[in-house]
Amino acid sequence: MWTAPITSEKLAGSVIAVPPMARDSNGNVCRKNNAAIIRYLEAGGIHILLYGGNAVFYHIRLSEYENTLAMLAEEASASTLVIPSVGPSYGMMMDQVEALKRFNFPTAMVLPQKEIADEQGIATGIRHFAEAYGKPIVLYLKHDRWLNPSLVGKLVSDGLVSWIKYAVVLDDPQNDPYLREVLDIVPGKMVVSGIGEQPAIIHMRDYGVVSYTSGCVCVAPKLSMAMLKSVQSGDYVHAETLRKIFQPLEDLRNGIQPIRVLHYAVAAGEIANTGPMQPLLGELTHEQQHRIADAAKALRNSDH
Repeated sequence: MWTAPITSEKLAGSVIAVPPMARDSNGNVCRKNNAAIIRYLEAGGIHILLYGGNAVFYHIRLSEYENTLAMLAEEASASTLVIPSVGPSYGMMMDQVEALKRFNFPTAMVLPQKEIADEQGIATGIRHFAEAYGKPIVLYLKHDRWLNPSLVGKLVSDGLVSWIKYAVVLDDPQNDPYLREVLDIVPGKMVVSGIGEQPAIIHMRDYGVVSYTSGCVCVAPKLSMAMLKSVQSGDYVHAETLRKIFQPLEDLRNGIQPIRVLHYAVAAGEIANTGPMQPLLGELTHEQQHRIADAAKALRNSDH
């Protein structure tokens, strides 16, 4: 896997895939099927993999954490940047740091903790983790005003942040005061749109962020990379055409539940068997599975 420091050029060179974590019928992390997802993404031109919410790192067992890190590090190619996650609780992330330090991942993402937390405490906890890790982290801004922009700026100026995943969901992403305020303090070259293809054009074109994360890229990596390159070249008409191809599956993710839908879509698209959904998340109904399968197969067919 890629072990060099992360640059804005590296971030700009790939859609940042946020894959599911494949598990076997007993609920254990499955090397074979996770490797199949990684190979499929790499073949489609993706060279950044972020294992966070879609991989359900929120609920990963501490007893399986180190072996999972080893599997990801070993299966990624030399040019692929792999970013695992820690947390979301303070105790969990401070235990996970000991395992992380045994590998050469350039960074790790701190999952956002909303309950039993406040912004001053969150900033302090992130600082403690980054200092214990000895490397800058990925800051995940998922909730509106989760961290005051001044606190974000202080973490950045102190060298504790590698890049920022901005994923605050709004009805109108063109009107996002929080993102504007963050970008008044933090350069756009270290901020990534974190909500898939749907707001990515607006975030990159109108706000100047460097790239975007995607779950649906796991079904159609070539298409997502083509959209990224279209935005970067200023061909927004073509980018918009590509964005609309992702919308049916994204609408299902938003309407049902993003993690569960993507987990099943990767299997239904015949990329890899992702196995059962990890508790505390439930399974899909048969009717939902049929709708997701149709959308996933249509999206994958568009990728060829």
